[in-house]
Amino acid sequence: MYAPTSTNSPRSGPTSGDDDALTDFDGAGEILRAWGNGLRPDPDLTVSEWADRHRMLSGRASAEPGRYRTVRTPYMREIMDRLSPGDPTQRIVFMKAAQVGATEAGNNWIGFAIHQAPGPMLAVQPTVELAKRNSRQRIDPLIDESPELRERVKPARSRDAGNTMLSKEFAGGILIMTGANSAVGLRSTPARYIFLDEVDAYPASADEEGDPVTLAEARSLTFAHRRKVFLVSTPTIRGLSRIEREFEASDQRRFFVPCPHCGAMQWLKFDRLRWEKGRPETAEYHCEGCERTIAEHHKTQMLERGEWRATTTAADPTTVGYHLSALYSPVGWLSWQRIARAHEAARGSDEAMRAFRNTILGETWMETGEAPDWQRLADRREAWAPGTVPQRGLFLTAGADVQKDRIEVDVWAWGQGLESWLVDHLVLEGGPGDPACWQQLTELLGRTWTHASGQRMTLARLAIDTGYETSAVYAWSRQVGFAQVAPVKGVEGFTRTSPVTGPTFVDATVAGKRLRRGARLWTVATSTFKAETYRFLRQDRPTREEQAAGALCPPGTIHLPDWADGEWLKQLTAEQLVTVKGKRGFTRLEWQKLRERNEALDIRVYARAAAWILGADRWPEARWADLEAQLGVAKQDGSEAGPATAPAVPTRTMQRRRAVRSSYMR
Repeated sequence: MYAPTSTNSPRSGPTSGDDDALTDFDGAGEILRAWGNGLRPDPDLTVSEWADRHRMLSGRASAEPGRYRTVRTPYMREIMDRLSPGDPTQRIVFMKAAQVGATEAGNNWIGFAIHQAPGPMLAVQPTVELAKRNSRQRIDPLIDESPELRERVKPARSRDAGNTMLSKEFAGGILIMTGANSAVGLRSTPARYIFLDEVDAYPASADEEGDPVTLAEARSLTFAHRRKVFLVSTPTIRGLSRIEREFEASDQRRFFVPCPHCGAMQWLKFDRLRWEKGRPETAEYHCEGCERTIAEHHKTQMLERGEWRATTTAADPTTVGYHLSALYSPVGWLSWQRIARAHEAARGSDEAMRAFRNTILGETWMETGEAPDWQRLADRREAWAPGTVPQRGLFLTAGADVQKDRIEVDVWAWGQGLESWLVDHLVLEGGPGDPACWQQLTELLGRTWTHASGQRMTLARLAIDTGYETSAVYAWSRQVGFAQVAPVKGVEGFTRTSPVTGPTFVDATVAGKRLRRGARLWTVATSTFKAETYRFLRQDRPTREEQAAGALCPPGTIHLPDWADGEWLKQLTAEQLVTVKGKRGFTRLEWQKLRERNEALDIRVYARAAAWILGADRWPEARWADLEAQLGVAKQDGSEAGPATAPAVPTRTMQRRRAVRSSYMR
């Protein structure tokens, strides 16, 4: 192996001559050294060997600080070594459970490239913000804790523009970090190495320029057989998961471990982890060879003797794929007992079971997408008057759908756990070409609805679709202001981690004048909220008598009033999720209409997006308690909240809304 040239080594100089001659000689020496470094062959050291020799884990970024030891996660050795320059593999796919050491393996690869095989590298996170966070929490400690890396990468505080939070220059290469939502970042430079982390959380398109994975991989094509692409992710939904699609096209490797009793090699399956019902502490694994029980403490030895085995033939011989569940998690991390307990806790909840399959089993979740029966929904309708907010509704959002001759609006109340109630349904006649129609929509922003407690509530946010008469929607939204209004654009796709992205600034035309960055647009992954809506509608709930006695409905329950007629219910259930075969034989999920009109479903999605934009999915318990106190309603536990001290929804824009008499409306 060639030893790297030290930047601190003394250089010989001329024995005589002035400073200019010395400078010229030094410059020539630097050129010769750089030329020699470029000719140096890639090292024989593998990524795992480099990590064991040079990687130190920081207490800021690891639960087990100190020297990195591949023996702690033996299943990562082959995966890391496939990333070594001496291995002919070009694409490495890793579909895995959460917290099995995949990201640290990717960081080992980054450190190895900086130190041993420099070249341009692109590291992609789902968003630019996550890329910045990863740089602070992972990459900076990676560099700071390794002397070999610290002397090669200048600190971010340097005046050198090449070394910033998202760009790290080093001799012979550069590390560029970006988000999958940034087309500019994805096409910024050619890259020999590409690290694509959590690809299932990537948006369907990067700034409307195409699939982020395809854009990123295109950066490496000029490096031919010398390129390396590492795709890593916890999977999401079957038929839509990028990592599952890539894994199924690979040789689908599983980690086979020996039974400590009979020696039979097998890959660990969840159905062989068994325990007494209600007693997850009794969880033990059952060997598929001898059926004897395997205790947790055997796992360390099993992992040390394990090996990856291909289970099929890859379509592309330069691609290898790996799958790993949390059943392989090292002793001291996630135990079989905790996995059993998590499974018991998830029973009865589709959302919790989906998270279990994705994050613990490393498997995709199958969305049924079956439309609920509208007549069954009609039978479960409840009684409250139009325009009134039931007791547990704590804030209001609305969705607006612009049609040729009208604007339809539904107002939804939301409670803790995203329980929701349809409060109002309005049809504003006239359409986008009628100023009076827009005036009615403006007045709606200042209107109030009466809560069961007697308090008056306004809309916290109205999300309006921009798919029809886009310029008119932008112009109205800009005129009334974006504090209470969110223009939205729906796109197909499931994005659980961030189903709403934005806002992005788009050009808008107001009074015939084109304004650059004149409107703020939010992008909504409509498939996510449609599937959620149908899942919530199918949930079992207590009977009316049980609810009257104080029984609470499960989180997400959708309550519909008796004034919601059959036509509206049919529109709410107008689509279904079907599996269709796409390119290269891969299947994908697609929403298809069962009937022509589906406005109620679309508007529900927009109102739900408005709740997400407000942050309701991420509010702490204290925020919900504060809303209850403001309304003076009973707490979820049945105790009485304190007196209202403020309006249930901020109303600082109400007076301004009522005073709006825009020239656009005239």
